[in-house]
This record gives sequence, structure tokens and C-alpha cells, in this order.
Amino acid sequence: VLGPTGCGKSTTLSMVSGLDRPSEGSVKVGGREVDGVTDGVSFMFQTDALLPWKTVLGNVLMGPVFRGVPKQKAQVSARDWLRRVGLSGFEDRYPHQLSGGMRKRVAMAAALINEPKILIMDEPFGALDVQTKAIMSTELLGLWEQIRPSVIFITHDLDEAVALADRVVVMTSSPGSVKEVFDIDLPRPRGAVQEIRFQPRFIELQHQIWETLREEVERAYARTAGGTA
Repeated sequence: VLGPTGCGKSTTLSMVSGLDRPSEGSVKVGGREVDGVTDGVSFMFQTDALLPWKTVLGNVLMGPVFRGVPKQKAQVSARDWLRRVGLSGFEDRYPHQLSGGMRKRVAMAAALINEPKILIMDEPFGALDVQTKAIMSTELLGLWEQIRPSVIFITHDLDEAVALADRVVVMTSSPGSVKEVFDIDLPRPRGAVQEIRFQPRFIELQHQIWETLREEVERAYARTAGGTA
């Protein structure tokens, strides 16, 4: 999901997850109206939600333990997911001992260990440097192939949206509504994000979406700058 700042992207995620209610209308997930917290949803945010007093393993274990998974089974699963994200051997470290990219890997393992039907990602890589962001995006593509949940991914980065998505939704400036939906017909598995961006079809899609998005970005900027849209 792409759109100018303040158009309601994060609010939309809150309503899909059941953490917030719409003031009008309804929200449906899987054909059912959302009433309370939606089942089978995991979250990943821009600022990771790791507990500083828990180890890497302890943070990843929280989801299964909360769901009542037996401790031994949960530990096996947690260690397996840490292996999948490249953090075997770091189970006993604490969040403050990890780099930003490593913390994101822990957060990703903690989200995916629950094998969610829906993975909600609100600018999860927005705070990372360009190189780490590209690496994490590529890892996300690989991990997604293993369990294939539905993903709702908020971003301000058009290249990131085209590289990761099957469908890009462009929202208007505030008050937000869906302006246009683009199907991304890049083949899967997609491989490294750094290489995807050089594909002719990627460049074509990027240009098409930017033409639609640019109008809304300029309108939002004019508003915040005190001009008229």
C-alpha cells in the first residue's frame, strides 16, 4: 500500500487487524466482518517490538507460548526460525547486543513462527540503511515462499513496493481512499531485490505507478506547505 503521509495507511492496517473500528461501513477479512482482533494475524512494525529483557530466543518464543504451544515444541520451532533467518548461535543474545538488521531478523522470525494467515507489515524496513534494507527485502521474499501468508505491506518506497508485491494499492492524499490498483506481473520466485530493479518490466511498472502516485504526493505537499491543491 502506497500513499502520501497522513492518508490513512496505518489506520487501514489497524482496522484490518481489528485493533481499530471504522467510523462508517465495515471491514471484512476472508469474507467475514471483523469484530475484535482478527485471528491468524502477525505484525511487524518500523520500530521492532522486541522486549529488551528477553533473549533472542525468548522473544521468538513469546507467540507460540502465548498460544499454548508446549514449551519443548515451541523451542524447537523458535530455533528453526532463527536458523531460517540466519541467527543460529545468537539465541542467548539480548536485543541491545544486535545490529539493526539482526533485530529485524528476530522480529521477522517472531512474526512468522506463528504461521499467520495475514502478515501486517507497517514500514518494517523504513529505518534501515539502503544496503541492509535490500538484504532484508530479499530475505522476506525467500521466507514468504516457505509459508505464503497474505501480506499487507505499508511503504513510502515505490521500488520496494514493486519488488515485493503482487498488487500495489495507491491511496489518495487525506482523506484517504483507493485511487488505483496495479497488478505486479513480475514472475516468482523473484530472487534478489537488487537484481529485480534492473528488469525492464520492473522499470515500466515503476514509471506507471509513479505517475499516479506523484499527483497525490504533490497535493499532500501543497497542503502541508500552506498552499492550495
